[in-house]
Amino acid sequence: MNRKNRNKTASLLCACMLFVCAMCTGCSSSDEGQRYAWPLATASPEDTVTQLFALKFAEEVDRLSAGRMKIEVYPNSTLGGDRDLLESCADGDIPFVVQNTAPQVSFMKDLAVFDIPCVFDHVDELREKIDDPLFYDRIGSVYTDGGYHLLGIADQGMRVMSTNRKVDTLDDFKGQKIRTMENSNHLAFWKALGASPTPMSFSEVYIGLQHTIDAQENPYEVIVSNRLYEQQDYVVETNHLPHLITLIVNDAFYNDLSQEARQIMDEAAANATAYAREMSDERIEEKKEQIRKSGTQIIELDENTRNEIREKAQPVYDQIKESIEPSLFKAYTQ
Repeated sequence: MNRKNRNKTASLLCACMLFVCAMCTGCSSSDEGQRYAWPLATASPEDTVTQLFALKFAEEVDRLSAGRMKIEVYPNSTLGGDRDLLESCADGDIPFVVQNTAPQVSFMKDLAVFDIPCVFDHVDELREKIDDPLFYDRIGSVYTDGGYHLLGIADQGMRVMSTNRKVDTLDDFKGQKIRTMENSNHLAFWKALGASPTPMSFSEVYIGLQHTIDAQENPYEVIVSNRLYEQQDYVVETNHLPHLITLIVNDAFYNDLSQEARQIMDEAAANATAYAREMSDERIEEKKEQIRKSGTQIIELDENTRNEIREKAQPVYDQIKESIEPSLFKAYTQ
C-alpha cells in the first residue's frame, strides 16, 4: 500500500473510531450530548457546491439541536473516493455522505433514471420534478433498498457542452470528438447525435482539448474551476443532463435516532438543500460571466433544435427504460 492510501486508510479508521465512540458514549437525546462528532464525507474539493451543501447541513444540525448534535465534514476524498464512501456508508462506518448520483448507479441501478437525456430544458423544471412528493418518495425508496436514507437532493445545475466548433443546429454535433464519462448511457446519447464520444480520464481533458478532442461536457462550475473554457471557443447550453448532489445517511443509523433527532436531520437537510441550490444559481451566473469576459461565446439552443435532439435520443430513452423500474421511468419523464 502506498503512502497516500495508507494516510487515507488511517483517516478513515480514525473517523470511524470517533463515530463508534460517539455512539457508545451518548446520542443526541442524552443530557450530555455527543462526545464526538459524526463524520460526513465527500470526494469533492472544498470550493464546490457539494462542500457548501455538506457544511450547511452540519451547521443546521448544530443550530437546530442547540449544539447537542455535531457533524464533522471531511472533504476532498479525505476518507476515500466515491465508491469507498458509498460502501462505508452502507456498512455504517461513515453515517453521512454527500455526492453526485453518477457513482451511485452501480450500487442502485434505478438511479440511471437521471441518465435520461434532455428531459428538462432548465434547472427549475428539474427541481420541480425532484421536489414532487410522489417522485421524491420513489427515489427515496431506491436509496432505502440500497441501505441508505435520502435526506436531500441539491444540484450544480445542468451539464453543458464546450467546444471549438459552433453549434446552432443538430447537424453541428456530427463528427465532434467529445470527452464523456465512462457511462454507456452517456456514450449512447452523443452517438445518437452523430458525435464521436471519447471516454477519458478527467485529468487529461485540459491537454486533450489542445490536441486530441474537440469538446467536453460538464456543469459550469467544473468548466470554470478547471479553466476548460480557456481551450474552447463556445459553450453550448445543451442542458442534456442534471448534475445532482445527494445527501444520504446510513438507513439503520437514521432509524435508530430518536424521533426528535430525525426531525432535526430532516429540517436541517431541507434548509441545506435550499441553500445549496441558491448558491449553485449564484455561482453559475458568476461562472458564465467569467466565461463571457474571456471571449468564449455562450450559445443557447432554440426550441426546435432541442426537440430534434430529444427525437434523436429516443433509443437512449428505450435503453434506460428497459434497465430500471418502469413506474420510475414514467414518473420522471411525464
